[in-house]
Amino acid sequence: MTPLESPDSKNVVTDVFDVIVIGAGPGGEGAAMHACKHHKSVAVIEKATSIGGNCTHLGTIPSKALRYAIYRMTEANRNPLYRNAGVKIDLTFPELRKSALSVIQKQVDSRTGFYDRNHVPVIRGHARLIDQHTVEIHTDGFEARQIRARLGVIIASGSRPYRPANVDFTHPHICDSDTILDLDKTPSSITIYGAGVIGCEYASMFRNLGCKVNLINTRSKLLEFLDDEIVDALAYHLRDLGVIIRHNEHFRGVHGEDDGVVLELESGKKIKSDVFLWANGRTGNSDGLGLETVGITPDSRGVIAVDQNYRTAVESIYAVGDIIGPPSLASAAYVQGRFAAARLVGDEEVFSVGFIPTGIYTSPEISSVGPTERELTEKMVPYEVGQALFRSIARAQIIGSTVGMLKILFHRETLEILAVHCFGTHAAEIVHIGQAIMSQNYPGNSLRYFLNTTFNYPTMAEAYRVAALNGYNRLF
Repeated sequence: MTPLESPDSKNVVTDVFDVIVIGAGPGGEGAAMHACKHHKSVAVIEKATSIGGNCTHLGTIPSKALRYAIYRMTEANRNPLYRNAGVKIDLTFPELRKSALSVIQKQVDSRTGFYDRNHVPVIRGHARLIDQHTVEIHTDGFEARQIRARLGVIIASGSRPYRPANVDFTHPHICDSDTILDLDKTPSSITIYGAGVIGCEYASMFRNLGCKVNLINTRSKLLEFLDDEIVDALAYHLRDLGVIIRHNEHFRGVHGEDDGVVLELESGKKIKSDVFLWANGRTGNSDGLGLETVGITPDSRGVIAVDQNYRTAVESIYAVGDIIGPPSLASAAYVQGRFAAARLVGDEEVFSVGFIPTGIYTSPEISSVGPTERELTEKMVPYEVGQALFRSIARAQIIGSTVGMLKILFHRETLEILAVHCFGTHAAEIVHIGQAIMSQNYPGNSLRYFLNTTFNYPTMAEAYRVAALNGYNRLF
């Protein structure tokens, strides 16, 4: 490509592309792949040594692989068949953590293949906006270079754990959600400050490892964005496992000692444990991107405001993924990236961004799509509820996972499926059946689908038929 001058810099622009993507996580990947499929030249800038973003290396993949390893170990130890045979598995935290390493490498390899096969260069270095079409790349040991985008730039630089200045994260026993994975042994006790998704997931994992767990919640309920019945069930089962939950508490100080960490709360309580995990919020990776140069101002947590098309305050610059705030899901980031790229290249393809399911990998796991009962009530929508308790589902009885339920919320008059909420084993898989029906135009979206469809037996999916019959019977 022919070099040209950047209008706001004396440096020479070395290459020109149609689209520049900053970040090679799920959002960046979705954007880059969609743009190149529409025959646009794309460059991706990634500051890390491997692609995949926080999702692959520090968040979703390693934590979920760890959870699965813990789940399989505890499942085997609780199974009477193995217990009566004298079989007991006792793996340490680092040993269980190793199970994620091969998964991470496979994810990196496959994603690298996506970029290679589609001839999308991944440029290593830190990106900084020079103007609304020009990005400067800084790489250690090399002179800074500039590349230019004809159409625009998509920012997908992700987020990192929020770290308050008065907490010493250099102490070996004080961790955030990135560094907790580096523990060199299984602690006997842990205090988790922050009872959001990450806090609740790690509370489940460490309790299943036999650790004493203190879960400190700054709010009055766990995961308030979920259905009330699901939240109550989660709180009950965490307490049933032995997790100590403290609501409406705020920290005054965190003090690292030689043999552990003391959390001092504003209420006067002091809680000592072997390890302390800060899991209270995240910060967008917007610092150092030169946003002030182009007139974009992130909020105090580094989050960039966007419109319904994921366009920022600058017409040619879009942002997707964690850097724009909730829902902060890898799955959502990928779709947002595709959506933003589509609008940038002039593609009017319709994307389903309204029915993005949540997947929360507590024990048992939680997944939902659509509004809660509370939200439907506030909007005065005439809905009804259909429930299937897993203890009555044959498949759940066979696998010994009878804790949980499936809840369908549907319109009383049209029978349109409004939401699906699930709590229990395989919830994050089960919810997609409801999501698929909800995405259909009426009358395709109807409770009658579940009433009149034959499901394999015995399966967890059969819960949809049970829940549909349960709800339909409430109408008469």
